[in-house]
Amino acid sequence: MNCFKHLFDFDRFRQTSQPQASQSIPQPTSKIRRLQLTGGAIALLMLTTACGGTQTTTESPANSDATSTTTASSDGAAAGALKLGTLLPITGDLAQYGTTMQDSVSLLVESVNACDGVLGSEVTLISEDDQTDPAAGASGMTKLAEVDQVAGVVGAAGSAVSSAAVDIAVRNEVVQISPSSTSPEFTARAEKGEFNGYWFRTAPPDSFQGDALAQLARDQGLQNVAVFAINNDYGNGLVQAFTDAFKAQGGTVVNESNPTLYAENATTFDSELSAAFSGNPDGVLLVAYPETGSLILKSAFEQGLLDGETKILLTDGMKTNELAELVGRDADGNYIVSGVLGTAPSATGPGLEAFKSAYNAKFNREPNVYDPNSWDAAAVMVLAAEAAKANTGSALKDQIREVANAPGEEVTDVCQALALVREGRDINYQGASGNVDFNDQGDVVGAYDIWTINDNGQLEVQETIEVGGES
Repeated sequence: MNCFKHLFDFDRFRQTSQPQASQSIPQPTSKIRRLQLTGGAIALLMLTTACGGTQTTTESPANSDATSTTTASSDGAAAGALKLGTLLPITGDLAQYGTTMQDSVSLLVESVNACDGVLGSEVTLISEDDQTDPAAGASGMTKLAEVDQVAGVVGAAGSAVSSAAVDIAVRNEVVQISPSSTSPEFTARAEKGEFNGYWFRTAPPDSFQGDALAQLARDQGLQNVAVFAINNDYGNGLVQAFTDAFKAQGGTVVNESNPTLYAENATTFDSELSAAFSGNPDGVLLVAYPETGSLILKSAFEQGLLDGETKILLTDGMKTNELAELVGRDADGNYIVSGVLGTAPSATGPGLEAFKSAYNAKFNREPNVYDPNSWDAAAVMVLAAEAAKANTGSALKDQIREVANAPGEEVTDVCQALALVREGRDINYQGASGNVDFNDQGDVVGAYDIWTINDNGQLEVQETIEVGGES
């Protein structure tokens, strides 16, 4: 069986744990271009597939009032059973992503359990809401690692939350695979050996997205760009990556020495907007999440800053089908954000179509931007456990590259992959998000969508840039 998903209730910016609207992943309408990275990278990633069945031993917090959910108790799990966790934002500023990411992982586990599970037993999934908050994320990881004693955790979504959780995972020998934490800081820490091989991610780091953004700015003829970003690991890392790449291409970041940053809990942005738009730059790069980012754009419009003379560039954190409605319309009924441009990791894996089909069948909607990455994160964990013939984090981390990277028989369907592993055959899992080839730092290389909001308020992908080079 196959699957994928994403959703969130944006009604008046309220946080919710119940998805209510479908979000599709638009497909590129033009050719794929290749971009040589200035920072370097490795082989292209991502993919999805699924195996049949409708049973599940998991329940998503998105569909439950409980913060931590499992239908199989820790005490009742079979002796050799694999226990996995999720640490995702069911509430908070990233809930529109986290709820569907949770559903994607739950669907993967349901699919695997319908085809004989792992190590002869059903996989147990225990889920914690990180609330898009580092403190809650640290608490959730502590529970998953020390109380539930899971072998691996899919999450967190935000880089700041992953930063707060990863040391707890490493200390307890728990594999952590984030589907969407893209801060370059994780690469730097992995290069220093701080994670002992327990950290991976199925979305490429923002050192790559910085190159894609710089290429987009250059293609738009922008020479001077100001940066305006959330003051956390995600915002700071992406600002630095863009600044380095844009300068290397001859551009100028006008506020490089004093970038405009806003606090994660900010609700008003007048002074920050004045600073970012001062001097009438050719463009402003906004690094934000949907709830606060839409408020910033609405405030910019009300201040007369969105006059068409300054181009607005956005990132993956703002890529949502709800963006046009969140920001609203002008007096003539036109969408305020019509024509904005952004970048976001593109799901291009061999298993994507199968995943989307399974996801649609299960949830009656299209998957969200990081749903294929979530599916793949859980997939490589179950495959690694089967290959290791063990249900511990230390066993998983040593087998993840063995099942995800070449050499081996290329396979997209998780159930088929499990069957091959049980036969003692080497596999090279090809995911929904990409090829899912991990380098020594746990990173993957990816492709980036260039997306926009059209005059009808719909999100469209204009083209895809592939990024590559040495990692």
